Amino acid sequence: MNLVPYILGWSVLGIVVVVLAIYRSLVARREEDSLHVMAGEAPIIAEQQRLGKKVEHIEAWGKTLTAVLVVYGLVLAAIYLYHAWQVSNTIQ
Repeated sequence: MNLVPYILGWSVLGIVVVVLAIYRSLVARREEDSLHVMAGEAPIIAEQQRLGKKVEHIEAWGKTLTAVLVVYGLVLAAIYLYHAWQVSNTIQ
């Protein structure tokens, strides 16, 4: 059984998750911690809202892809262990 293509796919997905985390960090770096609520700060408020929505969108994708990565890895491990168990039973 050749799992190399599946492991490569899992590795690429892992790299995508890491790149997405780095991108989220770079986007959030521009986020300001203080909340602007005054009428004269309307452009800043709009920018905060836009940036907040962008970070939330990136986080949603990050959480989804991380869950897929974990499940995919567990399935690969289960397939490998099942195959190893089958091979060990046929050798005896």
